[in-house]
Amino acid sequence: MKILGLNRVISLLLVLLLSFSCASDLDYDQVNDIKLEPVFIANLAYFDIPANEFVTGGVEQNVIFDAPTVDVFNDSFFRKSLKKVDFFLEMENTIARAYVVDLVFLDRNNQVVHTTNFNVPEYTGLENKVTRTEIFENTQLDLLKQTVRIAFTLRMLPGAPLTETSSGNLKLRSGVTAYLVVE
Repeated sequence: MKILGLNRVISLLLVLLLSFSCASDLDYDQVNDIKLEPVFIANLAYFDIPANEFVTGGVEQNVIFDAPTVDVFNDSFFRKSLKKVDFFLEMENTIARAYVVDLVFLDRNNQVVHTTNFNVPEYTGLENKVTRTEIFENTQLDLLKQTVRIAFTLRMLPGAPLTETSSGNLKLRSGVTAYLVVE
């Protein structure tokens, strides 16, 4: 019988303890002070061109061109929140010829908004990678936001002739790191 009385006392004490709590006014205006700074990393373009693709019908082709569409700047939220972009390029050459890589950023009217180029030396038996990072901020970022296509042009420089049996490859990897601020 005493156990039942003790259980009631303990239960009553627990109810009393749990019924007391602290409360303060909540400040819902803090939501207006939230600032998020997400970073997105994405691949942009990739190609791997064997040396023999620079030869067509026994004739050396010294220019290769591609212009993929870049559609990310159509989104108004992305355009408004974007604060900085790092554009990374890596070119690896195992062909015994040097190249120049031209990148031309084009707007909706195919007008040039930005250009960059870099040299890729010929392969001599050692690792042959060239990297480049373009940083777009402020005015440069405003130009980048107008971009809808990026034209990649590979120009082969003079040297030993290539044939349909020439070995080696020219590889490009590119990516972007986009920094956003959401308030």
